[in-house]
Order: sequence, then C-alpha cells, then structure tokens
Amino acid sequence: MSPPSFNDAHFDEQFPLSAMDDFMVHQTPDPVRVVWSTDPRFFERYWCVLHDNTGELMIALGGSFYPNLDRAEAYAIVTHRGKQRSVRAWRRLGADRTDLHTGPLRHEIVRGMREWRFVLAGNEWDIAFDLQWLDTKRQIYSAAYASLGTRSAPQGRQRDVTAGFEGFGMAGGEVRVAGQTLRFEAGELRGTRDRHWGIGRGVGGPALQIGGPKKAGWIGGNWISFPHLSIWGNTVLYDYGDARPGVGKVRHVERRWRFEPETHIFLEGESDYTLDTGEIKRVRFRRLANQTAYMRCGMYGGTPDKQIYHGMEVPDGTVEGDCYDLTDPQVRAFLSGLNEHHCEIECDGQITTGILQPLEPDAYQACAEGKPGWSLL
Repeated sequence: MSPPSFNDAHFDEQFPLSAMDDFMVHQTPDPVRVVWSTDPRFFERYWCVLHDNTGELMIALGGSFYPNLDRAEAYAIVTHRGKQRSVRAWRRLGADRTDLHTGPLRHEIVRGMREWRFVLAGNEWDIAFDLQWLDTKRQIYSAAYASLGTRSAPQGRQRDVTAGFEGFGMAGGEVRVAGQTLRFEAGELRGTRDRHWGIGRGVGGPALQIGGPKKAGWIGGNWISFPHLSIWGNTVLYDYGDARPGVGKVRHVERRWRFEPETHIFLEGESDYTLDTGEIKRVRFRRLANQTAYMRCGMYGGTPDKQIYHGMEVPDGTVEGDCYDLTDPQVRAFLSGLNEHHCEIECDGQITTGILQPLEPDAYQACAEGKPGWSLL
C-alpha cells in the first residue's frame, strides 16, 4: 500500500508547517520541515546493499532528501551474473518528508529501525523488485565531526557533522531482471544498511565543495557479518539482546590486497583486524567474478555519463538509467570509483559472503605506495 498522499498546495499556505508537526516529535522550537542548518548540503539519506550467498545477484539502493534545496533523489543498482543495470530518479521534495517515493523507487518504512519494504516498479531498464528487509543487529547512534584540531578550509569555518546509525539484516521477496523472476525466502538475501543525516560530503558536486573537492567515500570500507563477528567499517556490531553494551571497535587494520593489473580494481586479499578486546582477526576476501555494484551509477563521485552528483539540480520527474557489461575490463575501468564488491569471506575457519567497499584506484595506490596499514599481496 502506498503511503498517504499530502497535497503540497495545502501546506504551501501554511508554510513552514507540515503534517509531521501534528505529531509529538519536536526536538527544537522549529517545525519538523525546517532543518537546523542553512547549509545547502544538509541531507537525510538511506543506503542498503543486499546480496545472495552464491555470487549471482546483488542490489545497491539508496535515496536522499535535501530540505534546503527542495530536492529528493533515489537510485537502484542491480548486478546479475556480471551485468549491471541502474535506475535513478528525481523530484521536488515538497512538504511530506515521510513519503519516500521517487519515480519508480517506492520504498516504505514498516517499523522504524527494524523493518523496511524496498520496491522498484517496472521500468525500461528491465529491473524490478519487491523485498521485505529486517534488521538483525543492534544499531547505535554515532556522530562524525570534522576535527577542530585540524586546519579548516577555508580557515574559520565551523566543523561539519554527519550523524546516524548502521546495521546488518536479511531480506526476502521477488526480483525481476532481464525477463527472469527470482524469488527468495525470508533470510535468503543478506546485507547491510545505514541511515545518516547532516552535512553531506560531495553533495551538490564540485560547485558546493567548500575548501576543495571531497572524495566519494572511504578507501577501506568493509561490511562483514559472521555469526561470531560482524564488522561495519571500523565498528563491531552485536546481536539484539547481546550482553555487551553498545558496540565494539576495530582499533587497527593491516591490509594485503591484490588488484587487477589493467584496472587496479580489487581481486582478493586479507586484512588483519585488531579489535578493542586485543584479539586479532584475519579475514580473507575473494571477489566473486564480476559481482560489483559500481556506485558512480548511484551518484557517488558523479554518474559516469553525465557527472550528476548527489544533490545536483535535475528536472522534477526525471527518471534515467543504464546497463553495463561488467565482464569487459574497459567497462569496469570506466565505472570504477566507490565500488561495492560481493566477496567470499573467510575468518576462523568459517566462510560467508559480504561486501568490500574500497575507493579505487585510491586503495590500489595506498597498497602500491606501502602506506601504513596497506601493502600489495
């Protein structure tokens, strides 16, 4: 069922109020529709990657609201047996910030911080899905501030902040791709998601990057979930009800990775994670064929064809997409940037699959130069 529709004209004459202001949810004297910062890069964003356990299907999806720009955008990337298809959509944000629908992407929060429904309606790029997602790990709030101890650019600026939470989960449902219908029982698809908000890195493209260009992401991202160990970036996440409070931390990582010689895209490697308990966990990664979601097609670092970045102005109602054959190394090199690699992962004699997310070729360069914690295998 679609969420209730709110007529923006009804709220235009009552600006800045919105339907949410009738709920007892306020944290400041401001109405919910109005954010605390006038920075045009302020964003609300969701992101999720789902995958099977065989290396045939992975899905990356996400969406963002920009209240100060009155813009909403969303994307979905489906990689099936080495072919990647993508859909992107834009609209005016309007008054109803509970409505996640953007073009054919029609997601719904069923239970906050527990259950989502991800829906992509049929489109000309021949991908669609209807999936029920359930969180399986405890999610803990955190905020990342740019350090006041480092020189800002330009000097004198207040530090930027992004806040939110992350987790792992499982899903089931139906995926349609290239004329095929794939059905998955609840839990047959697994993955990770996050919810972040604040001042967004890269929002608006180069024109809005105060102090110089920002990278599309971290060069060493990893999303690993074993029954005995779940690592999200540099955080160790615990199951609901675990006696350990909060989250754990990864204190240090030593990476030894191998890359494709012609593209400098990750192939395989191992990483030693030193945990806050003092334990060292060696985790081995092997990329599964060409099962990668190239996130430039989700606007991270600019789309490959038109250089559209998150938050850039795109005509209301625009829907576009693309299709790429990832078995061609020239195509992989063209798309490469922030990449989500579906990998077979081994630790302590247990084998699963998960996601390695390096920024490439930066990760290769760090290994080739022998930067601390980085080396070639």
